[in-house]
Amino acid sequence: MTALILLPTTANLPAPGKRRARTPGRPKGRQGPSPHEGTRLHELTRGQVEDRRQELGDLYAETSGGSPWAWNQARTAFLRHLAADARRPGFSLLIAETTALTGCAYGFPAGGAGPRWAGLGRHVQDGLLRRAAPRRLFVVSGIVVPPRVCWEHQDRPWNLARRLQQRLLAGQRAALGVTLVDVRDDQAVETLRSWGWRSAGEDTLTAVPPGPFRVLVLAPEG
Repeated sequence: MTALILLPTTANLPAPGKRRARTPGRPKGRQGPSPHEGTRLHELTRGQVEDRRQELGDLYAETSGGSPWAWNQARTAFLRHLAADARRPGFSLLIAETTALTGCAYGFPAGGAGPRWAGLGRHVQDGLLRRAAPRRLFVVSGIVVPPRVCWEHQDRPWNLARRLQQRLLAGQRAALGVTLVDVRDDQAVETLRSWGWRSAGEDTLTAVPPGPFRVLVLAPEG
């Protein structure tokens, strides 16, 4: 797994510039009903994360697309990374559910990043670190949502990914969220930007140096 932000595979995302067909029978210009009601967000304890581990793995596999073999590969990799992240100090995981699990987002304070994120300081310049002390710089390690959330109503505050990421930062009283995305994954960057993320260079006086990752940051709302 090269990308450290866990999004559905690009097979499930619309190609750049390609417009989705409008739903038959829906009047042009209607935004559609808000999914805010009926979708509950709440944090899991570490014990609950372990208890629902298989369910979380199924959610990731279902959003990954591809063949059953690809599902198994994606599920195994996801659960391995999730288990490693869950051991970080300050780890937090939110789930969204109705009658079933529909999404999750998780991360940890930058101070507890550990080996997997040891290179974070090399990619994030001093200007960004000055904006948020390490314990208030929160690494968003994973956002797992149905593919349609990546292209439907991305700018609406009730978009599921937006709700999850903002609640995650608010719960940690983070000054800034940060994540790393593979420089080759333009589609993941495009999706994240549609949810309010920005390149670190846009928010700091010092440009981010070239490297294998793009640094994206997200300011809490309000």
